[in-house]
Amino acid sequence: MSRRRRLPVSLALIAPLGLFLLIFFAAPLYTMMSAAVSDPIASRALPGVGSALASWDGSAAPGPDAQAVFARDIRSIEDDQLFGDLVRRLNSAKPGFRTLMSKTRTALREDLKANDLVAIDERWSDPAYWQAVKTATASTFTDRNLLAAVDLERSPAGDIQAMPAGISANRTTLARTFVVSLLVTIACLLIGFPYAMIAASVEGWKRQLLLGAVLLPLWTSLLVRTAAWFILLQDNGLINSALMALGLSSGPVPLIFNRTGVVIAMTHVLLPFMVLPIFSVLIGIPKNLMPAAASLGAAPIRAFWKVLLPLSMRGVVSGSLLVFMSALGYYITPALIGGAQDQMISSVIAYYATGAANWAMAGALGIVLLAATIILYTLYLRLASDQQVQP
Repeated sequence: MSRRRRLPVSLALIAPLGLFLLIFFAAPLYTMMSAAVSDPIASRALPGVGSALASWDGSAAPGPDAQAVFARDIRSIEDDQLFGDLVRRLNSAKPGFRTLMSKTRTALREDLKANDLVAIDERWSDPAYWQAVKTATASTFTDRNLLAAVDLERSPAGDIQAMPAGISANRTTLARTFVVSLLVTIACLLIGFPYAMIAASVEGWKRQLLLGAVLLPLWTSLLVRTAAWFILLQDNGLINSALMALGLSSGPVPLIFNRTGVVIAMTHVLLPFMVLPIFSVLIGIPKNLMPAAASLGAAPIRAFWKVLLPLSMRGVVSGSLLVFMSALGYYITPALIGGAQDQMISSVIAYYATGAANWAMAGALGIVLLAATIILYTLYLRLASDQQVQP
């Protein structure tokens, strides 16, 4: 078959995979990213206000003409859902709009000739409310959600500044997410590296048994494994009962609803992703290198540090990045095992998506996690390429 004939066949073979990636990866990713930066609600609900406030200097409430345009647009909103979305958008920028907009809409509908908004409510004389309206109607795209994802906002002058204390804790939650992910990665490395060394040093059924013990948790549902740890880590669970029976503890050790329990449960879940990359590298290292180092006078620890660890570093980096990137998006385990101060950013994303129905903020936080993952993956590719070019 000629090359020209093979090309359609090859494209037909990869078409299902391409369609799958387009529907289940590219399309949701595009939807998430567009929702995070799009802001069409205000401009759609108030089509004339944006141009009416374009020349407003912001020093005082706008003049009668701009207020009349605003009143006309409010009267023309027949869709209650659109009005509710507009109220939520404005209230997120300036608290107080929820009651102000409801009162204004009722008054404008009762008196079709009323255009003096200050007479309806004194808050319309505050330029801060009008600044929120102008910002919301100025463009259909915004960086407000992306800035809010890291506790930043734009001042009335347009400068980026930190949000007032107590308004948002996204930055704290993001930092907690990275800390917990790092702790889980370190725990997986401390347990997984020796385990991979043992598995690589044996042969036959012993190796199969050790690898089977690692792979077995992957065949069990994540929810089932987390629920099992929920039972084991309780005050009257198996672990605390064993500690008290052995005399190692005089009372129950707090292992649940805290960070300790989260790290333990996540380490168990993610341990295979550390063991397998390291094991795949260790089995390719000649077994005579360590005896050769010992014959040259190197102590076991020095031989490990100078010979085995550098050669296995590619597997260590791969496993560490794989565990860390997987831990960043964990939701079920911290939600069931952790306390209020141990929830990760995935819980905040779930709240915005399902609790507050704020898909824009959920998308913005998702973009932050995606950016962190891409940076880490790029770092991994760079390290892997550097190791390959070494002689």
